[in-house]
Amino acid sequence: MDPQGAGLAGGHGPAVTSGANPARQAVEAVWRIESARIVGALARYTGDLALAEDLAQEALAEALVGWPREGTPRDPAAWLLTVGRRRAIDAFRRRAALENRYAALAHELGEGGTSSGIGTGDPGPQQRGDVWDPDRIDDDVLALIFIACHPVLSREAQLALTLRVVAGLSSDEIARAFLIPTATAQARITRAKKTLTAAGVRFELPPREERPARLGAVLTVLYLVFTEGASASTGREWIRVDLAREAMRMTRVLARLAEDAAEVHGLLALMELTAARFPARLGRDGLPVLLEDQDRRRWDVSAIRRGRAALATAQRTGRGLGPYGVQAAIAECHAVAPSVDQTDWDRVVLLYDVLRRIAPSPVVDLNRAVAVAMLRGPAAALAEVDALADDDRLASSHQLPSVRGELLARLGRIEEARTAFRTAHERAANAQDRVILERKLAALD
Repeated sequence: MDPQGAGLAGGHGPAVTSGANPARQAVEAVWRIESARIVGALARYTGDLALAEDLAQEALAEALVGWPREGTPRDPAAWLLTVGRRRAIDAFRRRAALENRYAALAHELGEGGTSSGIGTGDPGPQQRGDVWDPDRIDDDVLALIFIACHPVLSREAQLALTLRVVAGLSSDEIARAFLIPTATAQARITRAKKTLTAAGVRFELPPREERPARLGAVLTVLYLVFTEGASASTGREWIRVDLAREAMRMTRVLARLAEDAAEVHGLLALMELTAARFPARLGRDGLPVLLEDQDRRRWDVSAIRRGRAALATAQRTGRGLGPYGVQAAIAECHAVAPSVDQTDWDRVVLLYDVLRRIAPSPVVDLNRAVAVAMLRGPAAALAEVDALADDDRLASSHQLPSVRGELLARLGRIEEARTAFRTAHERAANAQDRVILERKLAALD
């Protein structure tokens, strides 16, 4: 039973299959790290998010074919960006030629001349070279989030679109996050892109006065992106450090843009305090290490210091901590404790009680039960876990049977624990989570 995820809920485009070919592995690595920046830069260049995604996919496809044959370029991200930009220019030229043909037809029919400026010698504002500014690429991802969280979209569409274009989550992963069918997730993403295009939403950070209206959705997305990085829901990696670091970077930028927003600092504190444990969460063999077994000397002291400072800022700025700030306070309890046994579990349970009031969810209830087990013993916690068994929102989660199995094992109910761990193993989509559960099953024997 691992409370290290306290409060945390738990690829762009076609999957790139890893293989023995180093070039294909390079494509996969670059795409995972740089895809959001590439899409963001192309969206700024073209002014069209849907087109930018298509162009990035075309660049990826070209890399999959070309890099194994010609070798990996010196700057892979720049290569993908350049190919995407060239494909954009080709698209502009095709569009201009089509407009010219339409204009000629209209003239022949006596319906006037050209319109829209395309094909008249003016490439248009999105095609001029002065729009392309590679030095701004680090801000493009944050702008991409604000665009995907535009008020013209529903909250569900905002979150689904941003997780797709920024976090690179697949439709299946997004569907699992929101407990909806994959087809529904795909439909939301498609409709969101069409809505943004129809509304003529510009690719830019919104003016300061418009940011508060979008801030809640932006924070939710950054939280979900970080959570996926801190505890990967699928795949072979337990931690996707690149994804978590990118979410932290964007949150730091956001903290500078919204200095008086307490929850921004609360979220940054949560990220820093959680990421501080990353170095100790994997052993030398690359396998997961649960909180109670971690060498706390490997925790990042600088990250803990930054996280506590951000939490103090959130407390000074707001009129009380919000959901992210409360979760950061829980993470702080772990960060300052010399060991699991010496953690202030009274305070942790109290903070979870606060969190349940301001942001109720079955995941919060489950994490609280873990804390109750540490404070009052497994029997008290098991009653709370069993009360969550009928919650449909946890029906596909491996976390509920995993926690239940641990509590049953501590109570000496071995056969029931074995059944619970097997259920959790069947549900777990991450290979490392399955490794943990296999260890627990072996320990019962």
